[in-house]
Amino acid sequence: MTGFTFPASIPLPMKKSALVVLMLLLQALGATAAWANWNPDWTRRMKVTLDTSPAGLALTAPVENVPVLVRLHTGNFQFLDAKPDGSDLRFIAADDKTPLKFHIERYDGLNELAFVWVYLPKLQAGAKDGYVWLYYGNEKAAPASDAKSGHDVAQALVYHFGENEATPQDATANGNHAARMTARPSPASLAGAGALFDGKGEIAINASPTLQAGAGGLTVSMWLKPTALDDATLWRLGEGPAALSLGLRGGSLALQAGAGNTATGGTLAAGSWQHVALVVQNGVTVYLNGTEVARSNATPAPQAGPMVVGPGYKGELDEFTVASTARSADWLRVAAGGQGPGQKLIGTVAAEAGESEEGVSYLRILLGAVTLDGWIVIALLGVMFVISFWVMISKAFLVRSLARDNARFMAQFGRMMEGVSPGQAPAERQQAEQEAAALHGRSPLYRLYAAAMSEVHTRFDSYQRSGRALLLNESSLAAIKATLDARLVRELQGLNSKLVVLTVSIAGGPFLGLLGTVVGVMITFAAIAAAGDVNVNAIAPGIAAALVATVAGLAVAIPCLFGYNFLTTRIGEITADLQAFVDELVTRIAENHTA
Repeated sequence: MTGFTFPASIPLPMKKSALVVLMLLLQALGATAAWANWNPDWTRRMKVTLDTSPAGLALTAPVENVPVLVRLHTGNFQFLDAKPDGSDLRFIAADDKTPLKFHIERYDGLNELAFVWVYLPKLQAGAKDGYVWLYYGNEKAAPASDAKSGHDVAQALVYHFGENEATPQDATANGNHAARMTARPSPASLAGAGALFDGKGEIAINASPTLQAGAGGLTVSMWLKPTALDDATLWRLGEGPAALSLGLRGGSLALQAGAGNTATGGTLAAGSWQHVALVVQNGVTVYLNGTEVARSNATPAPQAGPMVVGPGYKGELDEFTVASTARSADWLRVAAGGQGPGQKLIGTVAAEAGESEEGVSYLRILLGAVTLDGWIVIALLGVMFVISFWVMISKAFLVRSLARDNARFMAQFGRMMEGVSPGQAPAERQQAEQEAAALHGRSPLYRLYAAAMSEVHTRFDSYQRSGRALLLNESSLAAIKATLDARLVRELQGLNSKLVVLTVSIAGGPFLGLLGTVVGVMITFAAIAAAGDVNVNAIAPGIAAALVATVAGLAVAIPCLFGYNFLTTRIGEITADLQAFVDELVTRIAENHTA
């Protein structure tokens, strides 16, 4: 540590011990391991859990080629350890060998918020302990996010609404971009950006062979957050009476599968996100939040016309998708339960580099979740601790040394007073003073004694030159007493110097830590609210990490409190000795050198 030195009075073994303690503290706060099973170039990883058991998102059958949305925020991810643009993110299967395709829809390292779509080849049913690995922490990593190659061949269209284009852009390789959009962009929707409809806007999509219901069927899905439940058309394929459409009628979902073939069911709630899907296969089925709510057994006529989304709708829309196959009920259940707020499918468990999978280091989880503002507060507290530690150690050795030097001086005090002679030659007196200073110069008692003797001999020399009697009067004693009092004040100032550092640490450490905790909690809740990941697993790490700042503040204040009380007690004892010595010294001078 540049510029840091211990007082010379501290023994070498104590200096080494103190440096070891400081090095261990700094290592515990800032050390990171460089290790990974999959690739040693990535220094960090975390486990993304997938719970398809009844306690999570219950599935009745395995689901293949399904995208899941991983929300990263202050509460579950350490953005400081990843690249600012997230280009070092990698998702690896549970075997810790197989890379998974993924697509970063949004990555905001400054505000610590990210939405990442991970494409799972297969998701088992009834698995409570399923997981994939998320690796990060490689400054040299190139971007690997790829939206177009991640979807299966049946996925015909995906609108994330996050592109800086006038119309929504298809995230698949099919290029089914919107022909027109009169709805307004919404910068903060379910997962990043979305579209905002006012009852007059819509999205028009040109006809395409990939958007028709083929032999495998057709699936249309979207996330809706209505602000009003007015009658509207949510989606329509084709034109005229034979068109296939899904709309809102009286707040419920209304299906029309051609002329005269209608079905209604499922009531939308205003002001909350809901997943709506339509599946064409042996009839038409409508799903709301992964549950079947309406069905028409009539097979709609093949449609090759354009699509339109949202005429008359009021509210937000996000993640609009079309697949040229009939997705299973479990597939739609994963989409509904694995993408929306409060989902039960995905969780995160910090597993830092070097840890075994069987055991989790809670300390590393906490430190890994500390936000930038928290680290700033902890760094300030660390500086306060180092300075306070140095003050306590140096002061402890100082008061111990002073007490020992005072005791040694007092053992010689009587003999030294007897050696004071008014007629002593200056050269002889100067030699005696030099010898005494060499032996007792570090003793505050001696310095008081030397100041008094300097005043006494100054007056004796003046009296001797003027021929007066070498005796002190009351005025001289009062002047000597005033000199001793002034010298005593300076000695006490030296004894109490730097103790203000301890009082600042005692009073300010907890408040500084509390500030870091409050700001950390605010950022955690804000990030979680923006990510829509409202569950205890998302909240707990961020809150626990925020509390680390308070713990750091207490860790600074508590040792400083003990050290301050110890030092003030010892300094108080030395102060009492100095005050008593001043009175004793003045009395001895009066006895020996007054008439």
